[in-house]
Amino acid sequence: MAVKGENLYTMGNSEDQDTVYCFNAVTGAEIWRYSYPCKSGDFPGPRATPCVDGNSVYTISREGLVLCLDAAKGAVVWQKDVVSELGAKLPTWGISGSPVVHGDMLLLNVGESGAALDKKTGDKIWASAPETCGYASPVVIPSPISQTVLFFGARALHVADLKTGEKLQSYKWITSYDVNAPDPLPVGNNRVFITSGYGKGNAMLDIGKATPSVVWEHKKLSSHFGSLILIDGYIYGSDGNAGRGSLVCLKASDGSEQWRQNTGLCSITAAGGRLIVLSESGDLSIVEVNPSEYKEISSAKGLLQKTCWTAPVLCRGLIYCRRDNGDLVCVDVRK
Repeated sequence: MAVKGENLYTMGNSEDQDTVYCFNAVTGAEIWRYSYPCKSGDFPGPRATPCVDGNSVYTISREGLVLCLDAAKGAVVWQKDVVSELGAKLPTWGISGSPVVHGDMLLLNVGESGAALDKKTGDKIWASAPETCGYASPVVIPSPISQTVLFFGARALHVADLKTGEKLQSYKWITSYDVNAPDPLPVGNNRVFITSGYGKGNAMLDIGKATPSVVWEHKKLSSHFGSLILIDGYIYGSDGNAGRGSLVCLKASDGSEQWRQNTGLCSITAAGGRLIVLSESGDLSIVEVNPSEYKEISSAKGLLQKTCWTAPVLCRGLIYCRRDNGDLVCVDVRK
């Protein structure tokens, strides 16, 4: 889900039709919807989160249809099929990386090492080689003047120039079924943390030189698709594949495991010194950000039923959670 103002935006699929929804974020009342043909695929439904920027909502389907919609009314401003127009190849389970706005560009993890469209018109700014992409979202490396962007490709992490799309670096990272799904995590000092599931493990890379090098690497955290969070020098994330998993804390400097908790596979968000944890089985937990121990503050067991793979979203004291069949729940934590 993406929330801006009083509106919440999300996507779903029914009877081979994708639908972009806009709901009132407080009441849940539907404001508008926009539908288009799209096959449901294995594990049915869209993979990416809508991106809201100004008066526009950007979405991408698992088949590669990119839409720019009017955020207030849902009318189409422009659309582009990146498969037919850019030659992008679909990965096995469809395009999953969410669109990311940076300046006037809409960044997409499509092609070998990404693409950039003009966010106002949909025109191509640059596009990489027409190869199969990974499943993660583009990640702009934070800096006073951002110049590079990370794309987790099907078989490597790529570092690209933001303005031109030139591939500056690549680090080979081969995972079963080419599922490189968790977003790369910049941790400062030219370091980037990557992880994948199926027991692949994780690695801290140094991208400060012409060729990336490994700072440390192990298999104590293999995240199937949930992205990681860095807080005060510690990395929090879900270790395991669909059906099983644990919440794990690693020290970013050396990769040492601080603790692990059998939560099952989970997705996390962080705010105010707390981790908001939604397990695959539908349990919502609030956990203290603490590298010394796992400390649960409160929980709502069985808030949803299986299967919950979407990260919980916090906005103005309301936590939004959803499951695979489209059930959407809002929990008030303001009191």
